[in-house]
Amino acid sequence: MQTSPFIGELIGTLVLILLGNGVVANVVLKQTKGENAGLMAITTGWAFAVVMGVFTANAFGSPDAHINPAVTIAFAVLNQDFSQVGTYFLAQLMGAFLGAALVWLHYLPHWKVTPEPGDKLACFSTGPAIRAAGPNFISELLGTLLLIIGIVAISKAGAIPENGAIPSGLGPYLVGLLVWSIGLSLGGTTGYAINPARDLGPRLAHAVLPIPNKGTSDWRYAWIPVAAPLAGAVLAALFLQFFSL
Repeated sequence: MQTSPFIGELIGTLVLILLGNGVVANVVLKQTKGENAGLMAITTGWAFAVVMGVFTANAFGSPDAHINPAVTIAFAVLNQDFSQVGTYFLAQLMGAFLGAALVWLHYLPHWKVTPEPGDKLACFSTGPAIRAAGPNFISELLGTLLLIIGIVAISKAGAIPENGAIPSGLGPYLVGLLVWSIGLSLGGTTGYAINPARDLGPRLAHAVLPIPNKGTSDWRYAWIPVAAPLAGAVLAALFLQFFSL
């Protein structure tokens, strides 16, 4: 099989979710080696997951390596080119679902010994610390807005030699640091989905996988980590266009 942008986005997002949700499972599920390791472990694991997801997406054929529908829609608005949006969205959602299924498989014995349904859901998708739709929406919107502005700032810095251009291979590491910073500073309210596929794909996996005593998939909240990142991405793109960035 040949590589392609679709395959790159799918496998890159799969790696993102396998490592990202994997670190959550390692911290949250009972009788793992990482049980109760805390927020620092989770945010660090997610940062590394982003780095490896980007490199993997590149390797399998996606030069953009968005691995996030919010990033895809932001760059579509910035470039006024929406030709790849549908393809990337589908690949990212599929990759996220498959990555979550692999997390379930990897931690198979631990679901049964973890009593709280909420802890199991947390290994798949995000949820608010305090449920309040308006503030939760704003949290996800702001986190995604900062993500997009940060990614563009990193890419612009790499394109200006006189300012000390950033080598292209360093870009994914800097994006990982950006996600790490967002998680540490802004992630305590909603779990910083900042990626519709990252939340929706695993939530669908949670709904269909045979997880013992899993409870509901909290579909009442599910629209926020999808709609808010997309809205934040569009706002970020418009903000960047205003400054001709």
